[in-house]
Amino acid sequence: MRAFILFSSLAMNALIAADSGAADAEAGKRKAETCVACHGPNGNSVSGNFPILAGQTARYLYLQLRDYKEGRRKDPNMTPLAEALSREDMFDLAEYFSRQKPAPLNFKPDPKRVTAGARIAADVLCTMCHLGQMKGQNEIPRLAGQQPDYVLKQLKDFKARTRTNDGGNMTSVTQTLSDEDMLNLTHYIGSLF
Repeated sequence: MRAFILFSSLAMNALIAADSGAADAEAGKRKAETCVACHGPNGNSVSGNFPILAGQTARYLYLQLRDYKEGRRKDPNMTPLAEALSREDMFDLAEYFSRQKPAPLNFKPDPKRVTAGARIAADVLCTMCHLGQMKGQNEIPRLAGQQPDYVLKQLKDFKARTRTNDGGNMTSVTQTLSDEDMLNLTHYIGSLF
């Protein structure tokens, strides 16, 4: 069974990689015009209600759009928008936003919370998936430079199991975290860029 799951995962990754080779960032830029209203110019959201898309990996962005489209991830604003996207649209948008440079945040982390958050991140092994400095990789999101309010909401959603499109990893990790732990993690992550 494990071999089948590994093979299936590798096959899906190869298919995504092959398809994304045809992604067109310029077409993505044109298609992203409606995204600016929430996600900001070039994907640099200025509101904690919306994530920063700039600098995320194309693979992560594509998978999130696909999950919204297919109902594995739900949001009253994003789901209807994603449902209208073609596979090509999703690849183009993902490629465009992945090439944008994240802008610095206007966030002042509390030094005591940063220290506590760093300890929590080490305890729950955040860098095993999100890598050092929370830079992200492949289908694992970049957290450094992300809107702190958005990060906190996602942690709470994983804990409440209202967001479940992660294969269970974040759902499992967040079960061990208190609200205070999540707030401290948010300040730690908010101190990174």
